[in-house]
Amino acid sequence: MPKDPFKVKKSLQTGGESFNYYSLAELAKQGYPIDKLPFSIRILLENALRNYDDFAITKEHIETLINWKPEASDEDIPFKPARVLMQDFTGVPAVVDIAALRAEVARKGKDPEKINPLIPVDLVIDHSVQVDYFGTDYSYEKNMEEEYSRNMERYTFLKWAQNAFDNFSVVPPGMGICHQVNLEYLAQGVIAKDGELFPDTLVGTDSHTPMVNGIGVVGWGVGGIEAEAAILGQPIYFIMPQVVGLKLLVNCH
Repeated sequence: MPKDPFKVKKSLQTGGESFNYYSLAELAKQGYPIDKLPFSIRILLENALRNYDDFAITKEHIETLINWKPEASDEDIPFKPARVLMQDFTGVPAVVDIAALRAEVARKGKDPEKINPLIPVDLVIDHSVQVDYFGTDYSYEKNMEEEYSRNMERYTFLKWAQNAFDNFSVVPPGMGICHQVNLEYLAQGVIAKDGELFPDTLVGTDSHTPMVNGIGVVGWGVGGIEAEAAILGQPIYFIMPQVVGLKLLVNCH
């Protein structure tokens, strides 16, 4: 069965390059009520169209999204985020798991360098940072000295992982809290990868991950297990979400 069962794959030229994308406008031309869907559901629909494989993501999943209703439903839908955001408390164990997979592959006589996150992962070290000094012009410098002294073994491991793994980067302590870094530096809006253009989406192991929704990037805060599944290329399944709208009215009186 073709990867594009609804025949909505299109191409465009930009920056001297050619890219493919999955067109919801083309789906609307087929009579589907795309203009009735909230924008967040449209992002999930594009995600399912692009990642359709008739196994983990089926035509039924796509139709469930197309037929979204305001009251939502208890039907499962799949989601394959474009990237993963991690903070140190839940991120370090996931990196240890990938390192353990590499070790086992090496013990089997295979190439451990083939074991990597399948999508970009950014680990921001912020949740474990302590404040010992404050109110002086040297507070930041002294706090960072204490931080590296206390956690040298862990940071040595993360430095190794950043150099060893593809698709993995670490934002060191003292650079900002993870949802701030996500909003200001990591979010892209539109991602170009393997000749395709698609919306930036993510899951993050921080409860504030959905703050990035404010700039049009769909993100969920999840646990370490779900994030690790995404890292390994597996879709995350959840029930069809409700969408809460907010209407702002200006009082002219």
